[in-house]
Amino acid sequence: MTREAQVAHIVFNRPEARNAFTWAMYEELDALCTQLSTDDTVRIVTFRGAGGKAFVAGSDISQFQDFQGGADGVAYEAKMNRHFRRLLDLPMPTVAIIDGWAVGGGLNIAACCDIRLVARGAKFGTPIARTIGNCVSMETYARIVGGFGETRAKRMLLLAEFIDAEEAFQAGFVTRLADPENMDTAAAEIIQQLLANAPLTLRVSKEAMRRIGSRPIDPADDLVSTIYASEDFRRGVAAFVNKSKPDWVGR
Repeated sequence: MTREAQVAHIVFNRPEARNAFTWAMYEELDALCTQLSTDDTVRIVTFRGAGGKAFVAGSDISQFQDFQGGADGVAYEAKMNRHFRRLLDLPMPTVAIIDGWAVGGGLNIAACCDIRLVARGAKFGTPIARTIGNCVSMETYARIVGGFGETRAKRMLLLAEFIDAEEAFQAGFVTRLADPENMDTAAAEIIQQLLANAPLTLRVSKEAMRRIGSRPIDPADDLVSTIYASEDFRRGVAAFVNKSKPDWVGR
């Protein structure tokens, strides 16, 4: 994390893996959000992926090889929910600056931010139905449906299709589009626009919208456990790591 006056910048710096998150990266993001949550000198936080090719291309799939059954999946999704809530609960406006791919966990991080500045050519998706055969938490499903609408969410989750930047803008998920070469300028404009506004109004408005939108969501541990205990999940992870196509058996 770097600081520029009242703005904190967090960069996901693993470009050789398209910034795919490891467990350690999630823990570091959690710690940074915890630190920022009580820092009254920070008025804006930005998030961006290094390398210009991806925001975050999901989680590092090799980590799933250690899972032994459904309980591991339930614990994992509960932990992810805690990490994402930490980001959602930041009191100041958050800005996702998205170049390239925002996939899986990257899509969820973007969905947890207040403002999404997106380069034309970027793509969004969570193609778990054709990659490793897992699922996401109920809170994540809710954010995907809320961000893209049910029809587009089903395309992403059932057909494993990607949504491009222009369509994501039409769906209301993207706040502003920019040409890739103009992303820095567009980000600076958004930051200056936010800094010019009353900071307490921004904090109260953000918290008000959070409270309006908050509702208890059944974690559906039975569904999550079914997926992570399945043979298909083990086959999917092995195929992904070995760069082959999974052979689904439906159990």
